[in-house]
Amino acid sequence: MEILKSFFSKWTWQMAWRDSRASRKRLLLFSCSIVLGIAALTAIGSLGSNLERAIEEQAKSLVGADLVLSSREAFTPDAEELMRTQGGEQSRETMFSTMIYFPRGEGTRLVQLRALGGGFPFYGKLETDPTNGAEIFRHGGALLDEGLLKQFNAKVGDQVKLGGLTTPIVGELKKVPGENVALSAVAPRVYIPLEDLAKTDLLKPGSLVNYNVYFKFSPETDVSNLVERIKPELDKLRISHHTVADSKRDLGRAMENLYHFLNLVGFIALLLGGVGVASAIHVHVKEKLVTVALLRCLGCSVGQTFAIYLAQGMALGMFGALVGAALGIVIQFALPGVLADLIPFDFQFHTSWWAVARAVGVGFLISVLFALLPMLTVRRVSPLAAIRASYESAKARRDPLRWVVSVVLILGIAAFAFAQSHDWRIGIGFPAGLGVAFGVLTGIASLLIFLTRKLTLRNLPFALRQGVTNLHRPNNRTLLLLLALGVGTFLMVSLYLVQRTLLTQLVTSSGTNQANTIFFDIQPDQIGGVAKLVESFHFPILDEAPIVTMRLESVKGKSVEAMLSEKEDHGEPGERRGRRDRGNRVPHWTLRHEYRSTYSDHLRDGEKITAGKWEPQALGGTNPAPISVENDLAKELHVGVGDEIVFDVQGVPILTRVASLREVDWRRVQPNFFVVFPQGALEEAPAMYVLVTHISTPDDSAKLQRALVRQYPNVSTIDLALVLKTVDAIVSKISLAVRFMAMFTVATGLLVLVGALLTGRYQRMQESVLLRTLGASRKQILQILLVEYAALGTLAALTGVVLALGAAWALCWFVFKMNFVPEILPLVVAMAIVPTLTVVTGLLMSRGLLKQPPLAVLRGG
Repeated sequence: MEILKSFFSKWTWQMAWRDSRASRKRLLLFSCSIVLGIAALTAIGSLGSNLERAIEEQAKSLVGADLVLSSREAFTPDAEELMRTQGGEQSRETMFSTMIYFPRGEGTRLVQLRALGGGFPFYGKLETDPTNGAEIFRHGGALLDEGLLKQFNAKVGDQVKLGGLTTPIVGELKKVPGENVALSAVAPRVYIPLEDLAKTDLLKPGSLVNYNVYFKFSPETDVSNLVERIKPELDKLRISHHTVADSKRDLGRAMENLYHFLNLVGFIALLLGGVGVASAIHVHVKEKLVTVALLRCLGCSVGQTFAIYLAQGMALGMFGALVGAALGIVIQFALPGVLADLIPFDFQFHTSWWAVARAVGVGFLISVLFALLPMLTVRRVSPLAAIRASYESAKARRDPLRWVVSVVLILGIAAFAFAQSHDWRIGIGFPAGLGVAFGVLTGIASLLIFLTRKLTLRNLPFALRQGVTNLHRPNNRTLLLLLALGVGTFLMVSLYLVQRTLLTQLVTSSGTNQANTIFFDIQPDQIGGVAKLVESFHFPILDEAPIVTMRLESVKGKSVEAMLSEKEDHGEPGERRGRRDRGNRVPHWTLRHEYRSTYSDHLRDGEKITAGKWEPQALGGTNPAPISVENDLAKELHVGVGDEIVFDVQGVPILTRVASLREVDWRRVQPNFFVVFPQGALEEAPAMYVLVTHISTPDDSAKLQRALVRQYPNVSTIDLALVLKTVDAIVSKISLAVRFMAMFTVATGLLVLVGALLTGRYQRMQESVLLRTLGASRKQILQILLVEYAALGTLAALTGVVLALGAAWALCWFVFKMNFVPEILPLVVAMAIVPTLTVVTGLLMSRGLLKQPPLAVLRGG
């Protein structure tokens, strides 16, 4: 209460202002260490607010329709009748992957062909160049993704071939409602009129096709109620649905995840800046201990003296928070450009003043909490310290309030992490991970100080000995510099290592026997010819497999319709495979899914039986047929060895028995399946084939694809070298956004580094002058500084790299479920850049020290 009362006294603020005169510039410099963190939170906060508003305003244009009904099979008469009775304006789309051929340059590429009929999109528009291209193509011609045109140096007016259809390019497709640039990089889109689809002659039995119907209803139609009413029929017909509300929810969740992740990265910069503030206050308070003691001698109470320095700390935090908010308002206009490829819509960017106020509040609070830790020392200063400088250090003891402030700080960090993720595991893991990183760096710094104090360095050259000794001198900056440099190195290196691991292990195309090209949609009467064509180019046939499409009819005697009528367990997108469901409910995706299974008499590399026995043959038409089910699917369906499943194989029910469970390495470039039938069970079913080979060079791949398109236009090719390049482009776009935010942390670390060096500048000047007085040359003093900075930079780089290796391994193993194999080059580059940056910055901040005349020390500086 005394502190609170004194804090609102005019005298307290006058004393705080007068007392700060000598240290004002230095304190303001250190307040800048929180500026970038607050700027990041301000910019990201405004981004989140703008995204939320844009999704609400553009909801319908993000779907292009009020309702979308989709099926993996051609719509049955019952389905057609159901859609006819719903009324509204309708538009049809048939979508599948196929090869496009550019006759002028003889180029080929796997594309996503969309045969569109009707007025879709009903909301928003297909953005093209020329602008009327979206209207022209409906009367004939093709719209091609702009990236596809650039890749093959094609232009509007050129001819392209899609199966048996040769048609002109009438427009360059720039944007489709609700889809982002990253999607088009994976599968470039090609639009043709629906009436031209038959001319392509590309749809064959077993082809992987999506059939979509888009609806536009009158404004008064309640689409959610309509879907709820027809949902039982949709489930029975295996038709999925998507509404504007679904799009808002899904896209909102995706954008929210992006916003929260970037916020956490920016928050790390703020925390590192808080360390800089704590360091500044620590030095400031230490210099003011005698002043505090004099105030106590003059009758000031503990509360009054503490309120003076609390006022200074709060002013320091508020100055940094306001400057950071102003910088964030400027930076926020750069974010849409950085994230343009990840956001599937355009929006007008406006400053969210609520986001600005929230960032200022969070930054101010973090700054004050960090400042309080060293500031609590003021409460322990007694009047006796005015005449006995060593008294306070002798009486120093543990302060319970320091623990209270630390706990509040940790809880605040955890609360912020939980608020961003809504996941208690992240709420605990984020501060725990930061605690480990900061703890390791603090431990390394403490160990370094201890060792340099204890080591005997008499045999070392003078400059080297003195430089090492500086690491443990009074008021050294060893801990602060290691934190600033180590955290920055840790973040940047770990992000890069994870990115490279994803790229190298998601698709592996090296080695003479490693598959890197896949041909699919091969018809039974074509498989022999395709294999001969591949072999004629002297490429090996590494694998081939028949693929039979089927759906579930019943599981353990319970029909799919009955299970679909149960309340669905809505899980997060991407959590389907491998997710443990609550209770015994089966996720609806597994029941609606169109399974593409195979039959074989052997297991493939990367497959391992985990339960039951593999049965390669269905002798004498065994009934039920013994099948092998992938582990995660078995968990989703709640089936085990011995359970019976009935599959609907294109209208024919087939009774099966789970004979074994398999573990599948889905990352291997080979045909992988959820369900494998034995030889002799599915040979009579309509099928298409997939064939895998290895092609040495891009030129050889292009030649084979050209020959294949001419002879078998319906056969599609996946070139994994091109896939890797595409994945690299997508990951690079994502990494750009992450690195953009990580740079705030790196820049904050540099600000803390500069501030720490400038804070100790006067002390270094005294040391330099004293050494000059004792006979040291300028060259020796320069060498001393060089040794100190090089040691700090090297140790920070080494610690940051080790932490990055640990973090990258944890992310790859626990999040991405893949082995971590570090690359040496980025580690070497980090080990070179960080010490160099430290030395250069240190020497720049030390300019002028060598020019001080020795006489200055005799005159008291």
